[in-house]
Amino acid sequence: MSTLAVAMTPERAADVCGPDARRLIETRYEATWAGDGLTPESVAALAADCDVLLTSWGTPHLDASIWAGGRGPKVVAHAAGSVKKLIDRKVLDQGVAVFSAGGRIAWSVGEYCLAAMLTLARRLPRFDAAVRGGGWKQTGFRGGELAGRPVGILGASSTARALITLLAPFGCDVVVYDPYLSEERAAALGVRTAGLDETLSCPFVSLHVPDLPETRGLVSRAHIERMADRTIVVNSSRGPTVDQAALLEHVLAGRLLAALDVFDPEPPVLDAAALSCPDLLLSPHIAGDTAEGHLALAGYVLADVADWLDKGVRGPGYVDPAAWPTAA
Repeated sequence: MSTLAVAMTPERAADVCGPDARRLIETRYEATWAGDGLTPESVAALAADCDVLLTSWGTPHLDASIWAGGRGPKVVAHAAGSVKKLIDRKVLDQGVAVFSAGGRIAWSVGEYCLAAMLTLARRLPRFDAAVRGGGWKQTGFRGGELAGRPVGILGASSTARALITLLAPFGCDVVVYDPYLSEERAAALGVRTAGLDETLSCPFVSLHVPDLPETRGLVSRAHIERMADRTIVVNSSRGPTVDQAALLEHVLAGRLLAALDVFDPEPPVLDAAALSCPDLLLSPHIAGDTAEGHLALAGYVLADVADWLDKGVRGPGYVDPAAWPTAA
């Protein structure tokens, strides 16, 4: 029986380890569960002789010394998203297999983006405010539809692919800007590639790029000024991707609508006009945070680990060292 160490607090384990994951752990592994007060030293001790190390948010950085002298886990299973702050790239190069549950989180993000598009397209915050203010039918504005409309997506990440899947029943013309997306891969996704300007000219724009030097300020003030009136912008990726000040100016002027789940900085400092604007949908970096999604994270990543250990199959959660430079 393989050994598994759960390097997360009991509170976090209750958050990301659903019943299916716990049954899998109990039947497949000789498991050791961490207690409260995780430290780099306690995690290193847990990891020293286990086959699989299960981590999540709150797990301290895994120092490369854990793998010194041929010791350390053969597999790291991260029941969360990005592993870049968890583990050094050189550890992957030593043959340690790393898996992330980012693909499961991506579905939650995709649902958020679809919900934000529909909410703003139908002008639901404005109708809600009108009714709460004692009004009823509104003649000054009317909601629109998503079906059949062009949707521009920046980045072909896992969250973008989840949104593309969810958009399929709407028959949208989905265009994607991503320098790393081939025409063949785009065709397989049912989308077409486009330049940045064309992608940002769509009436719906959704951002799905990692926080990298080349993506910071990707959507500039000039891009925002060229966007058509009533464009809906959804940012669930990273705040620095877009010129936030410029975007807020155009939303407050009534020209654009936006859903912001990420900000620069976080938490944001917003004035009264932004906080009361019905064309601005605000949320506190929770696009990937759902009750069902969190409970599924450990099971998602451990299923990939089982396929790896039993068959040598790289499942969807496998962290490819070659893709490290452009990964989130």
